[in-house]
Amino acid sequence: MAVPGSLRRQPANRGLVSHCTHHHIVVFLLTFFSYSLLHASRKTFSNVKVSISNQWTPSCLNSTAPERRPYELWNSSHLFPNAEEATLFLGTLDTIFLFSYAVGLFVSGIVGDRLNLRWVLSFGMCSSALVVFSFGTLTEWLHFYNKWFYCCLWVVNGLLQSTGWPCVVAVMGNWFGKAGRGFVFGLWSACASVGNILGAFLASCVLKYGYEYAFLVTASVQFAGGVIVFFGLLTSPKEVGLPELGADEDEVSVEEDANRPLMSSDDVDDDDRNYSIQAADNDNQPKAIGFFQACCLPGVVLYSLAYACLKLVNYSFFFWLPFYLSNNFGWKEAEADQLSIWYDVGGIIGGTIQGLISDVLQKRAPVLAVSLLCAVGSLFGYSHSEYLFCTKAVFLSLSGFFIGGPSNMISSAISADLGRQDLVKGSSEALATVTGIVDGTGSIGAAVGQYLVSLIQENLKWMWVFYFFILM
Repeated sequence: MAVPGSLRRQPANRGLVSHCTHHHIVVFLLTFFSYSLLHASRKTFSNVKVSISNQWTPSCLNSTAPERRPYELWNSSHLFPNAEEATLFLGTLDTIFLFSYAVGLFVSGIVGDRLNLRWVLSFGMCSSALVVFSFGTLTEWLHFYNKWFYCCLWVVNGLLQSTGWPCVVAVMGNWFGKAGRGFVFGLWSACASVGNILGAFLASCVLKYGYEYAFLVTASVQFAGGVIVFFGLLTSPKEVGLPELGADEDEVSVEEDANRPLMSSDDVDDDDRNYSIQAADNDNQPKAIGFFQACCLPGVVLYSLAYACLKLVNYSFFFWLPFYLSNNFGWKEAEADQLSIWYDVGGIIGGTIQGLISDVLQKRAPVLAVSLLCAVGSLFGYSHSEYLFCTKAVFLSLSGFFIGGPSNMISSAISADLGRQDLVKGSSEALATVTGIVDGTGSIGAAVGQYLVSLIQENLKWMWVFYFFILM
C-alpha cells in the first residue's frame, strides 16, 4: 500500500500526526506501562531493604521483634549476625541482578527478533512476577530463609526482566518512524521513571502490614499487566492491515529516510549505502540479524560504550543518592527519598526536549554531546552546592536533565535508529538484537560501577565519586 508522494514529503511533525492512529496510541500506552511495571518491582525491592534487613538480623538488634512474633519463630529467620552483613548481602543481590540482567539482554534481543515479541514480553512479565512473589512473599509466609535460594531467584529474575526493554523498543520502532521519533521516544522513555514512582507508591501503601505485601501487590499488578499485553499488544502495523514503516519510506529521499544510518557522514559512498550484510532473500521473508552482524553495524559499539558510562552514573544515583545524603549530611531517609525524585523528573523533561530538538536538527549526536558537556557543570555544581534542599534539588534536576536525557535517548530512540538503518533493509528483524546489545552493555557498566563507587567512597571521599561521575 503506497503513500502519496505529497504525504511522504511533508515535514516530519506533520507526517507524524497524519500517520498516527488509535493503534499507535494503544501501542504507546501498553509498552509504556508494561516496562513501568517491570521497573516498579525493582524499585519495590530498593524501598523495603530496611525491613528485610531487620527481618534477617537477630532480635537483640531489633527491639520490636519480641512484640511481633514468638522468639522461636523470629529466631528461625536469622541469616546474619548483624545489620551490616545483611545490608552487604542486599547489595550483593543488586549486583547479581544487574549482571544477570545484562547477560539476559544480549540473549533476549536475539530471541525477540526470532519469536513473537508479544509472547516474549508477556512471558517475561508474568514469570518475573511469579519470581518476585516467591522471593518476597512466599518465603516469608512459609518462613523459609536461605541465602542461596534468594541468590538463585534473583539471577532468574534478572534474566526474565531482561526480556522487557528489547521487546518494547522493538515494538515501538515498528510503529513509529524516524519522523518525530526523538520526541515520541523521549516522552515514552519516561516509563522507567514512572515505574520508580509507581513502585515507591505501591510499597509505601502496604509496607505497614509487612514487606511481603509490598512484593505481593507489585507482583500481582505486574502479572495482570502481562496478561493484558498478551491479549492486547499489536507488535507491528501489518497485524491490522496498515503499511509497515519500510513500505512507507522506500521512496523517500535520503535526508528524510526514516531508515537512514544515524552515524553515517555525508561522504559515504553510494555503494556502502546499498550494501546489505544479509544475503538476498528470494521470498522477501525477513530474517533475524546475527549477534556479531548487529555489533558491526555503524554506531552500535560506540553508542553501547557511551550508554555504559551514562547508565553507570544513572544507577549510581539510583542506589547511592539517599545513602549519600543520609550518611554525609545527616538527612532523614524520607527527605533523601523525596530529593532523589528530582533526578528522575529532570531525566523525563530532558529526554523529551532533547528528543524534540534532535528531530528538528535531524541529528542526534550533536544534541547528546552538548548535553553531556553541560552535565559536567551540573555535577560539579551539585557536589559543591550548599546543603539546602532547594539548592540540591535544582542542581539534581539539572543533572537529571543533562545525563538522564541523553541516557533515555540512547536506550530508546537511538537504539531504534540503529536497528532500522539502511544496512539492515534486507532484515527488518534487528531492532530487539541491537537494543539488547546497547542496553546489555549499559547494564554491565552499571553493575561494575556500583562496586567502583563503593570502592572510591571507602578509600577516598564522596567528592572523588562525583569526579568519577564527571569522567564518565
